[in-house]
Amino acid sequence: MKILRSLLVAPVLASALVACRTHERLMFDVHRLEPGKVRLEDVATAHQKDLAAQGAHKVEYQRYWVDESSGTIFCLATAPSAEAASAVHREAHGLVADEIHEVVPGILPARASGRSQLFMDTHRAGAGVRAEDVADAHRKDLATQAAHGVRFLDYWVDERNGTIHCLAEAPNAQALVETHRKAHGLLPETVVPVVEGR
Repeated sequence: MKILRSLLVAPVLASALVACRTHERLMFDVHRLEPGKVRLEDVATAHQKDLAAQGAHKVEYQRYWVDESSGTIFCLATAPSAEAASAVHREAHGLVADEIHEVVPGILPARASGRSQLFMDTHRAGAGVRAEDVADAHRKDLATQAAHGVRFLDYWVDERNGTIHCLAEAPNAQALVETHRKAHGLLPETVVPVVEGR
């Protein structure tokens, strides 16, 4: 009887797990607003509005980072689709992202120490980049970073269009670039200082 019950329950559990996974696609979006016009406290207020609106769309905004000087905001969320993630921003405050990427999370994430400035860099590696190749490059970064006073914390890969975002602590942007240069030669298109929101 127990075996029969298990056979009957297993397909139901499998279907439930598949349904859950459809709501767990990881999205990384980028907002580019007017340089010098973005304040961290205003972004925090907008984030709270996202949190209030996200449930109706089965979205969960998890983390965000802000560069006030360039007016750039990066957001990380789980969502059933890019459209659902955008709908939350649209309904919450109207600030829809300029880019939204479905991403693969990086390997070996680390916590920020709080002792150095955070930076977010952006690589445009071209369509068809593979997460496993980026993981190999990341391992080379980790092996090289100490010589430049850098700590890579996390990264996210859009395999479809080749966009990669790396989060790191560093004494300055050039130290981060030099770490990439020495490790594998794959240099970022942009590097901006960021503050992680709360």
